[in-house]
Amino acid sequence: MGDLHLVWLRNDLRIDDNRALAAAAQHGKVAALLAPCYAQMSNQGHGGNKQDFWYRCAQDVKEQLEALHIPVLVLDAKHFDDVPKQLVAKAKQIGATHLYFNDEYAVNERARDVRVVKAARDAELKVTRYTDMIQFSPGELQTGKGEYYSVFTPFSRAWHRQLSAEQLEPSPAPEQQTKPRGINSDSLSAPTLSPNDAAQHWPAGSEAAQSRLSRFLNRAVKRYTDARDFPALDGTSTLSPYLAVGAISSRQCLNAALHHNSGHLSDGDAGTTAWVNELIWREFYQHIMVGFPRVCRHQPFKEEGKAVKWRNAAKDLEAWKEGRTGYPIVDAAMKQLVTSGWMHNRLRMVVSMFLTKHLLIDWREGEAFFLEHLIDGEFGANNGGWQWGASTGTDASPYFRLFNPTTQSQRFDEKGEFLAQWLDGFETLDAKSRHNPSSEQRQAIDYPAPIVDHRAARERALEAFAKAFKRD
Repeated sequence: MGDLHLVWLRNDLRIDDNRALAAAAQHGKVAALLAPCYAQMSNQGHGGNKQDFWYRCAQDVKEQLEALHIPVLVLDAKHFDDVPKQLVAKAKQIGATHLYFNDEYAVNERARDVRVVKAARDAELKVTRYTDMIQFSPGELQTGKGEYYSVFTPFSRAWHRQLSAEQLEPSPAPEQQTKPRGINSDSLSAPTLSPNDAAQHWPAGSEAAQSRLSRFLNRAVKRYTDARDFPALDGTSTLSPYLAVGAISSRQCLNAALHHNSGHLSDGDAGTTAWVNELIWREFYQHIMVGFPRVCRHQPFKEEGKAVKWRNAAKDLEAWKEGRTGYPIVDAAMKQLVTSGWMHNRLRMVVSMFLTKHLLIDWREGEAFFLEHLIDGEFGANNGGWQWGASTGTDASPYFRLFNPTTQSQRFDEKGEFLAQWLDGFETLDAKSRHNPSSEQRQAIDYPAPIVDHRAARERALEAFAKAFKRD
């Protein structure tokens, strides 16, 4: 019958352009493996929206694989620690001789994979790993001193300079095979945590991802440079949930951009190149996790960040979470997050800076709340974004940079359309008043007064951060 190859799918839930799956299929018959580890996801902060989306995308790829007569096995693994022993036992049960998987880069995932590789090799199971999520394995791109990049722009330049056509070559989907004798698929259980209304906004699977990609490139990418900052517009790709679980690959996105932009990634259409830049940011944060693993251990990237004296302000934190800060753009953004499981990128910057600067509350509180609700929750990008807003991270905004929420609202939602969409009663206000309603208007629509004065908060933040960042 020949060798049987076991492919372990994690956050690479697709059959097209999947390095590990394609390689296994080229060498013989294939069986696939899923290890949901929902308890681990909960322990790492992922809530019902992300867990449900992973589950629905896993079901989608499972059906596609089964249509190709590739059985899909499922481990009863609740935590990463359960995986090595169960995986080896399952491999022995079906007579697999090889294990294939695509690398992941957060600290816990890397430690899990070390244990899996050891257990597999101890059991005389061959193991082959691939770089699939990103174009360069961490450590491939280094500074002239042989160090990991800690600033995005030189990283991006090196990325463009060293990227090869071979790296972007898509991997073929497996062809239909003769079903391996005596191996049947297992059922995949749903997570116990339930999503909120996010599921209706995010259809699962590769087909949905490809549809969004096509729509974005055909309709929105040319105006992406400007439109991406306006939350009331449909100006972004909304592909982040699909990239987070691997229902679409970054290579597929980059190849689509190449095709759309006459074979260019770093020049040509400004909107396309700006979007490519966002894909490189995602890769940059994966490299940061490996080069500077402290960011995976709840530590600031910048040492000075440890010295910031954060406030213990439970009521202010709850007001921020509930969208009751009295700053409409902040509150509308938080309502969008809690309701839809997603937040516009411009607003992620606004609300993170509001929490960490206006309220002087630890960025880790916000990072955890986002991860609990985000359907596109992915540690690297979420941590990187929060540390950027808090001025504690790599390539972060200077500590003395504070967005004025009202000015941001007036600039990027001039007519208050986004505000009226997410805040009750704001549709009754005139466009100008929506950004900062009067006391009478707030009372009429039951909207709170600001919980903090912008100028006073700014001075407080500048003093706190100056002490931390300029200490002797």
